[in-house]
Amino acid sequence: MIALVTRMPEDVEQLWLASLSQKMPGETIVPFRQLDEASRATVDIAIVANPDPADISQLPGLKWIHSVWAGVERLVGELGGSRLPIVRLVDPQLSRTMAEAVLAWTYYLFRDMPAYARLQKQRVWEQLTYRRPQDITVGVLGLGALGAASAAALKGAGFNVIGWSRAAKSVDGVETFHGENGLEQLLGRSEILVCLLPLTGETRGLLDSARLALLPEGASLINFARGPIVVGDDLVEALDSGALKHAVLDVFDVEPLPADAAYWDHPAITVLPHISAPTDRETAAAIVAGNILDYRANGTLPPTVDLERGY
Repeated sequence: MIALVTRMPEDVEQLWLASLSQKMPGETIVPFRQLDEASRATVDIAIVANPDPADISQLPGLKWIHSVWAGVERLVGELGGSRLPIVRLVDPQLSRTMAEAVLAWTYYLFRDMPAYARLQKQRVWEQLTYRRPQDITVGVLGLGALGAASAAALKGAGFNVIGWSRAAKSVDGVETFHGENGLEQLLGRSEILVCLLPLTGETRGLLDSARLALLPEGASLINFARGPIVVGDDLVEALDSGALKHAVLDVFDVEPLPADAAYWDHPAITVLPHISAPTDRETAAAIVAGNILDYRANGTLPPTVDLERGY
């Protein structure tokens, strides 16, 4: 039996249940809230979306967990010392959606949309100097599936694209860096910095005052990764001083962003409600189903999360 374990509203959970059941008609998939104690003992796979760890602990026969989200740092952290294998969602549709958002908001910064919005409020008719995409260097932090797809989209639009990852990686047409020295080199050249890193012990607070100061004067930041990667006070200070020009933030330390958060009113910050790459329920369900059906057929797990690294 498969348990669907989420903290979603019940109506949303039912939509997921319908999609997953349609893709796996031979499996019995039951929301955790509907399982009695005897049924819980028969569950060997859990499909999860930010599950309550207490619910997971009540599944004694559980062999592995499949998340319907790409980001699993919360799941790994909340399960504590559990050694259960965790499979995260790797969905090409998610990569395409993220690449679309990265390109859209890079254009927003590249064409000085925040400046034109300010000029409109001031009723000022002024044409700002145009620069060609190939004259703008965009740095991408994180070259996993989402980062590689985004770098390719940016490259296809004509931008000069450079990328950084923890370990050495190669992306066609993109100059890549890795390690601490590589990070400093990338930051020093990135006029627009796009953050797509997973949140781990190593990346938490990575973009602090010292590293933000390495960016060229007047650079901009797009954070579509996780809020705690950027030290918020340090970012605001860099924006207030004029060292950085603008930040587009889709992720925050606390979500939803509290109504009294200073970000809302900051003239150099664009706030987005975590919409850069929403999971597509139908494609995600198909991928989860494919992984589970392969496991049933041959006993082989798809690639699992490194619990030490957190992704």
